[in-house]
Amino acid sequence: MRGTTPGESAMAHHDAAHADVLVAGAGPVGLSAAAELRRRGTSCRIVDRLPARLPYAKAVGIQPRTLELWDRMGLVQAALDIAVPMRGQFLYLNGAERGRIDLALPPEVPYGFAALPQYETERILEEYLNLFGTAIERGTELVSFTQDSTGVTSLLRTPYGEEEVRTRFLVGCDGAHSTVRKGLGLAFEGGALPDEYMLADVEVDWDVPHGYGVRSEHRDAEGALDDLLVCIPLPGVHRYRMSMLVPPELSAAAPTGGDEVAHGLEGGRAPDLTHVQKVLDRLSPQPTTASALRWSSVFRISHRLVDRYGQGRVFVAGDAAHIHPPTGAQGMNTGIQDAWNLAWKLALAVEWTADPDLTASYDAERRPVGEEVVGRTVRHATAGIDTDPADPMTLMRREAQLLVRYPDSPLVEPAEPGAGPGPQPGERAPDCGGLVAEVAAYPLRLFDVLRGREHTLVLYGNGPEVPHVERLVEVIEELAPGRINICAVLATTDAGRAAPVPVYRDAQGEFARLYGTGEEPAAFVVRPDGYLGARLCPPAGAGLASYLSRIFAP
Repeated sequence: MRGTTPGESAMAHHDAAHADVLVAGAGPVGLSAAAELRRRGTSCRIVDRLPARLPYAKAVGIQPRTLELWDRMGLVQAALDIAVPMRGQFLYLNGAERGRIDLALPPEVPYGFAALPQYETERILEEYLNLFGTAIERGTELVSFTQDSTGVTSLLRTPYGEEEVRTRFLVGCDGAHSTVRKGLGLAFEGGALPDEYMLADVEVDWDVPHGYGVRSEHRDAEGALDDLLVCIPLPGVHRYRMSMLVPPELSAAAPTGGDEVAHGLEGGRAPDLTHVQKVLDRLSPQPTTASALRWSSVFRISHRLVDRYGQGRVFVAGDAAHIHPPTGAQGMNTGIQDAWNLAWKLALAVEWTADPDLTASYDAERRPVGEEVVGRTVRHATAGIDTDPADPMTLMRREAQLLVRYPDSPLVEPAEPGAGPGPQPGERAPDCGGLVAEVAAYPLRLFDVLRGREHTLVLYGNGPEVPHVERLVEVIEELAPGRINICAVLATTDAGRAAPVPVYRDAQGEFARLYGTGEEPAAFVVRPDGYLGARLCPPAGAGLASYLSRIFAP
């Protein structure tokens, strides 16, 4: 894969003149939104005011849930080839080792925690987007917009002058100082943390085990934190992204007044190796020397959340909607999930196949997630993650973003009474192994079956025949023709009659265990973003028709 030349960018700009969706901002969130739209065949333009990608290792943590989404897109291997495994973190307090956190997840979770510099994440997503003939329009800034009942009119400032653009929808992924958020008049309530921090991308010569980070604190006699060093491994040999408190000579007053948001990188005050080395001399777990400084900056942290994630045909995602401490690497990953949630809904809305209220569910589903993440990261940043009352595995799964759920979503079809103990509607559809097909000579994972698909109805049965398949096909053809994939998972290894849908055998019983199936047939509707939309027991009841009516236009 490769980037685009200015000529190619101009050509893409011309071809996208009548796009259905305009995405403002080409960071990981905006790129995710554009890539998902294009993968579904929806036309879009993506603009960014910067002339080139920034070579900064800002957001570096990649959560397992993000890797699952990249798997569905078919681009996860590009990330796995260069990402560093995050195996855990060593903890030090006032010079003494106080423990180690091992980032372990259950074996059915297909991906672990990883670290990847943000510029590599952006490169991978941009090259994937280029495969669909869409390039970032660099040096192009959204100035203003208005919307009406049929679309959005946006004013862009481009390298060629001002341009007025008409699209069906506008998505603001334009960061903490979002023009889209301000244009919608959204409230962005919250506050700022008092400390400033400095970031540095350096190499050190210690022997900390590969894949482990370091968190070293110093606390005063009253227990207050007065010195900090956090090191996250990056691709390369002994290379780390380090976070530290800012020394007095680099400190500056926070912006005040108006709608200024004190969050993110600040220009003009970059630390040098001397600043980094002084912190290492105080807090490093062993004597070490910093070298090969690639990038450094000073940054501030605020915590804020919009009062709604959109209005009409205009939406916000990522830092434009929520900002918070970087504890647990939640920000970028939460924004990528925002983008996914919104993109599949916009794609259906553009095709006129969506229920009129489908896009409104974006706020209903994602704003509670943003509220929880902001509150949790502030608590962890101020009180410490070790004060979290959750048991270790729950804490780990939550940090991995595997516990994000939409129980109160208007899209979720409530489970039938006695539906079983497995994942419920609105929860993540878990992966499982050991699925055997008739032709493939190797076992498959459920995520292999779901990769690249839209809505998928998974039928489960204990016998050799696919249960209720004819009736369910009739319902789909009536209410959502061509919109739902169907497959079956059967417990028995005995071959029955040829079925009208693909059939997989649950050879190891993993599907039955993880999905909580009993003796009776069941069906599971897996949404494009990998969440359960419905759990149908029995499959041939009214549940499927009710769920489809929530998604698709009558």
